[in-house]
Amino acid sequence: MNRRIWRGLSLALMTLAAAPVQAEVTGPEGYRLVWNDEFDIDGLPDPARWTYDVARNRDGWYNNELQYYSARRRENARVEGGRLLIEARRERPDAARTRDSGGQKFTSARLVSRGLAQWTYGFFEVRAKLPCGRGTWPAAWLLPVADINWPAGGEIDLLEHVGHDPGVVHGTVHTSSYNHTRGTERGGQTRIADACDAFHRYQVHWTPEAIKFGVDDVVYYAFPNDGRGDPATWPFNKPFYAILNLAVGGDWGGAKGVDRRAFPQTLEVDYIRVFQSTSS
Repeated sequence: MNRRIWRGLSLALMTLAAAPVQAEVTGPEGYRLVWNDEFDIDGLPDPARWTYDVARNRDGWYNNELQYYSARRRENARVEGGRLLIEARRERPDAARTRDSGGQKFTSARLVSRGLAQWTYGFFEVRAKLPCGRGTWPAAWLLPVADINWPAGGEIDLLEHVGHDPGVVHGTVHTSSYNHTRGTERGGQTRIADACDAFHRYQVHWTPEAIKFGVDDVVYYAFPNDGRGDPATWPFNKPFYAILNLAVGGDWGGAKGVDRRAFPQTLEVDYIRVFQSTSS
């Protein structure tokens, strides 16, 4: 073989071998990927996929939470090294009067796909590492697109975790009949010993028949459709959007106080993926 041709072929083979191999993204059998964020471009979260919920007033957020949710502030939400970092920060006293902190002692971020992406049914997966500081309350969840007073429209909590109970993750649904204000919410929990030290895949499989919660492909709770056609017990037949957030304190997150010395605390998300049935 001509030396020049051989050299060109060798260089081409070396380049091919050095090229990164893109792993195929697969979901449950019979499902296809319809939406995802792999968080592979550094900077602010992708505005084509995410917008922000921000604190509405100086009194903080719902559930007596302590944080101010900022928008487009790198200190609270950024993509870095292939991961989304949602960071809850304890602000300096001299920052309390700035618009970045909303006058609150803590800041964080709440990203939503509302107006950008929505789904009715599907398999949802979030690969994440959780914060464990006392007073933290990270969540990945779904709310209805329709403007319906909570909890009539329903809520699907794919993942919740509170820092005062490290390693115990929760999956919950809320409806008019089943919700925490009445003490009738429906959900389950499982213990993940290294939830704050390692990444795990938190999952919800939502079909017309049931909503199933799992971690790393192991289902730990299922909420069946009772078949009554009553939206008070099953409002889960309409489009929902995704939310990723990290709260501070609150009725549940702050039930055993807030360790102010533990901050900043970070929810790290490797990816979020949504799959839907190929037969739908």
